[in-house]
Amino acid sequence: MKNNTKSVITIIALIVAAIVIVGAIIGINLNRKEKVSEEKTRIVTSFYPVYIMTLNITDGAKDVEVLNMAEKLTGCIHEYSLTTADLKKFEDADIFIQNGAGLENFTQKILDSYKSVKVISAAEDVKNFIFEEEDGEEESNSHIWLSIENYISETNKIADKLCELDSKNAEVYKENREKYVAKLNDLKSKFDTLKNVKGMKAVCVDEALPYLLKEVGIEAEMVETDHEHSTVSAEEMKELIDKMKSENIKSIFIQNTSESKMAQSLSDETGAKIYKINAAMNGEVDLNEYIDVMNSNYELLKSIK
Repeated sequence: MKNNTKSVITIIALIVAAIVIVGAIIGINLNRKEKVSEEKTRIVTSFYPVYIMTLNITDGAKDVEVLNMAEKLTGCIHEYSLTTADLKKFEDADIFIQNGAGLENFTQKILDSYKSVKVISAAEDVKNFIFEEEDGEEESNSHIWLSIENYISETNKIADKLCELDSKNAEVYKENREKYVAKLNDLKSKFDTLKNVKGMKAVCVDEALPYLLKEVGIEAEMVETDHEHSTVSAEEMKELIDKMKSENIKSIFIQNTSESKMAQSLSDETGAKIYKINAAMNGEVDLNEYIDVMNSNYELLKSIK
């Protein structure tokens, strides 16, 4: 009887020990999962064009999460005001990727609140800025992404910096960059074949468009260059109408989301046709969206007689 009792006690002890061991193993695994979660690289992009670039570079990268800050942006990021929801996205963020070149005027507020966040400025290596005169001073136009050459430069900068900041995924970033830039170079070659618009004079009523117009050889008179004023004086309007008539300018370019009264007035007075260019400032969350948008712009430019 005593032997039976000892056997039962031994069995119970073994069961308890097994439960303790299994519990310890589960605890270790949970801790591992927690550590893996903590090691995830969290990236926040400023707005749509930078978001699409970043998604292409990070596609398939391990333990990488990409969020877009200004998800419902309808205008220009230059005019954007941070919301509480925007700032919450930075609570666990490691990297903030912006266009840069002065376009995002809220970056310092983010860094003041989240000092550990690393910033990548995609426009850092862009060389061919368009300069405009603003209140007697020369100012660069930071709406650079509609130049395919500039877009490629920004993509390369993002890839280079991500390789430095997240070295474990460096090979993925390099491979993705190579594939995406190859597509972008094909796109640029296609735009280089546009002969019908080279040397054409036009009026541009949106500061996001001059880089594309310049890249295809259109000589565009920029009308509206600052974010605070959406109209020009009656005297300036008359001067512009007279110039369009004297130089036989028959094309006006505006953004596809715009219903510019100024452009319509210019068209009414001069007979010039209004063309709407997609500025790629918002769209579908799709890796090929920029290329698709630019192809639609190509078809529009190709149709101009």
